[in-house]
Amino acid sequence: METVRDLLDDKGRDVHTVPQSCTVFDAIRLMDERNIGAVIVVGSDGRMTGILTERDYARKVILRDRSSRATPVTDIMTREVVIVRPESLVEEAMAIMTRKRCRHLPVVENGELCGLISIGDVVKALIHEQEFMIDQLEHYIAGSL
Repeated sequence: METVRDLLDDKGRDVHTVPQSCTVFDAIRLMDERNIGAVIVVGSDGRMTGILTERDYARKVILRDRSSRATPVTDIMTREVVIVRPESLVEEAMAIMTRKRCRHLPVVENGELCGLISIGDVVKALIHEQEFMIDQLEHYIAGSL
């Protein structure tokens, strides 16, 4: 069974962050430039203080007719960030995402941010694992006939 660490080894550990002083507009611009759905918000000490997602933007800026250029990320970011550890199984990450209804999970090890996974990353890993299992079973069945 694949772990979150394995998933990060395959996809990479790049995490895009914005400072708390950043406006929503600048955070969304970064997300557009990088083709990502979330950024981690960090304090002056570099520690994670929240996460800003496309969902936060849609629900807390657009639907409330706020200005993204005038709104600081701290006004709309999710402060209670759900995290996962590198040693967690990918299936556990999927369960957390389903239960907590989130699409992005920061990966934290020893109190340090070491990656960010998305629902797409998790689904891709689970599909790959299932394809491998099917292939192994097909070879086993073909070999025993």
